[in-house]
Amino acid sequence: MTSTAERQPRAHVRVPLEGPLTPEQGVEAFLRALERGAAWYSALLGVIARWTAPFEEIDGMRSTYLIAGEAFDWLLLAQRLIEAAGDLVPAEEAEQLLVHGIAPDGSGEAEFEAAIGPAKHRAHLNFQYGVVVEELLLLAVELELVKDGGMGGAGRPAPDLEAFERVYGIPLEELRVLYAGDTGSPLPERLSQSEFQAFTYWLSKYRVRTGEPARVASDTKKAMAMMSRLEAGRSRLGRLHAAQARAGRVIEAHNERGRGHPSTRPGRTSRAPLSKSASLEWPDDSGDGGS
Repeated sequence: MTSTAERQPRAHVRVPLEGPLTPEQGVEAFLRALERGAAWYSALLGVIARWTAPFEEIDGMRSTYLIAGEAFDWLLLAQRLIEAAGDLVPAEEAEQLLVHGIAPDGSGEAEFEAAIGPAKHRAHLNFQYGVVVEELLLLAVELELVKDGGMGGAGRPAPDLEAFERVYGIPLEELRVLYAGDTGSPLPERLSQSEFQAFTYWLSKYRVRTGEPARVASDTKKAMAMMSRLEAGRSRLGRLHAAQARAGRVIEAHNERGRGHPSTRPGRTSRAPLSKSASLEWPDDSGDGGS
């Protein structure tokens, strides 16, 4: 993390006492709260509750917090704010939150929902079930293929690619075409983490829309069983690394085999100060006060 001494002097930013915050205002509000001695996790959730931008472009990289207007990757936003704070946030506590999902004050889901508001909490659950669970399902099926001897042979795709056809009934290439037609956004040759998560979220909705209800329920149960296996060893880190590895391995391996592109693995990298941000508003809470 950036140390206090290394942080550059901050330009004056007006921070409203209430209401929505732009990214610049959100970062400034978090820093001011920490400098006043506020508990960092409570201050973090307070800023997240008021944050309005669904994405930012930071040092030429896009960070998408709200996928498809529905799924909220709140830990990515938390990471962005914590990195801006540098050593004002204890490193061990930050790691416990970002890697293991453990709140430093021991609070649980009810307190979390109350802090960020119902709308953002619903969007957080969309991310959990639409992105995390879908990644775990693909991982579980890939491991089944490996265990069954599906290591990829003549004319047979590797297990990580074959998992897509096993889960969704059609090959990855066809899924890419359907995604482009459905969203109007063709998948680029090299995917960022946010782009891969957007594709994964679309896949989760495609599976529910096209699958037999019993199969959908069975696959979701399989993903939850994989989650339990990983969390049994306090290994949320393993889950995140597996998901990030898939982002680089699966799509890039597909491109490499078909088009000769070198493989790179996107991940959650250290970010430089903000250079450009979106100005879109967060979805309305429909009067329930969550944003």
